[in-house]
Amino acid sequence: MDRRRFIKVTTAAGLAIGAGAGAETSVGAARRRSAAVQPISSPDVVVVGAGAFGMWTALNLQRLGARVSVVDAYGAGNSRQTSGGETRGVRTSYGDRPHGRLWTRWAGDAIRKWTEWDEMGSERLLPRLFFNTGDLILRAETSQYIQDTRSHWDALGTPYESLTADEVAYRWPWVRFEDLAVALYEPAAGVVRARRAIESIARVFEEEGGTIQIGRASFGERSGSTLQNVAIDGGAPLSGGAIIFACGPWFPKFMPELMGNRIRISMGHVFYFAVPPGDTRFSFPNMPSYGVPGCTGWPALPPDHRGFRVRTGGRPPADPDTSDRWIPPEAHARPRQMLERHFPDLVGAAVNETRVCHYESSVDGNFIVDHHPDFDNVWLLGGGSAEAFKFGPVLGEYIARRVLGVEDDPELADGFRLKSEEFGSRGQ
Repeated sequence: MDRRRFIKVTTAAGLAIGAGAGAETSVGAARRRSAAVQPISSPDVVVVGAGAFGMWTALNLQRLGARVSVVDAYGAGNSRQTSGGETRGVRTSYGDRPHGRLWTRWAGDAIRKWTEWDEMGSERLLPRLFFNTGDLILRAETSQYIQDTRSHWDALGTPYESLTADEVAYRWPWVRFEDLAVALYEPAAGVVRARRAIESIARVFEEEGGTIQIGRASFGERSGSTLQNVAIDGGAPLSGGAIIFACGPWFPKFMPELMGNRIRISMGHVFYFAVPPGDTRFSFPNMPSYGVPGCTGWPALPPDHRGFRVRTGGRPPADPDTSDRWIPPEAHARPRQMLERHFPDLVGAAVNETRVCHYESSVDGNFIVDHHPDFDNVWLLGGGSAEAFKFGPVLGEYIARRVLGVEDDPELADGFRLKSEEFGSRGQ
């Protein structure tokens, strides 16, 4: 049996095993899934959503032998998707998460994979994506977050430095933090050019045989607990043995009864401030990404020269199809306060760009990788919780193996299941 045929058989069997043999549904009462092996039609897998979850999963499924088709309402790397921003930081400091040890390990793996992607991409003339800036955490006092982050780093052997206020002032004298008591520096962390990343993954996916089309998808024909296809507005339906929905902030709108209270949408504000001409202090590689109370950001990256990045707060959620993705001037005061407080030499800098990004968080803040409770062949990928993009290379491999039935870690799968709890049920 050749490799492709082996994978196709494994895929069919994996779908049956993952959907049956006493598996418990994620939401509601447990029920048995059918163990019957369904024939795989073409394409083998349909992925709805061309963001970080969707594109990394599609590429890895394809490299494992599946035929994959992706559909997205606006296209890969578009400005409306969570993954379509200019940049995203990649760090391993997750002491504030109950699943922080796993995320710390996976983030370290992701950093290595982002680096490997750039090494591969240089041969294919892809744009550079990852910039090893390092990451600097500054606090006025220690906290459980700091303690747990260091505990995870120590347990996993993640390199980091504990710096004094004098050491911070010596390395980056243009950074101000009054009454600084805690400074942690993670040298391996960095920043990824997000929109370019999704565009690059999509390009490689298509070059290796995948297909991407623009169109609005909806549930198609059903046969019992099998979803036979995905309907496309204005186009022919797409059929697949497995159908994956990676809808990001569209989940509550797309599946209101199931996801309306299991995903919470927030909108983050991002600003890119102009760096003075000839002043390299606020550009890569002379400054790390940073995290101070209420604000994160990083230096300007030379390939794009968008500017010095500051992220603060946001505004109430809105429809991801119709919300404005720019920030009005009346909301510019807070990031300017951050410049005055921590980067005084940038006070008065012009705003080059603003970005508004829709994030979607799950009830427990972890990712969702699970079957749809009503369909044996439908998967739900989401709950990015403002972090999923960074884990994309690792998540894509894990999810692809789950879908094809060659990944079997019950404890890990349980952490990623669609929880029965809803926002509001436990005071969220």
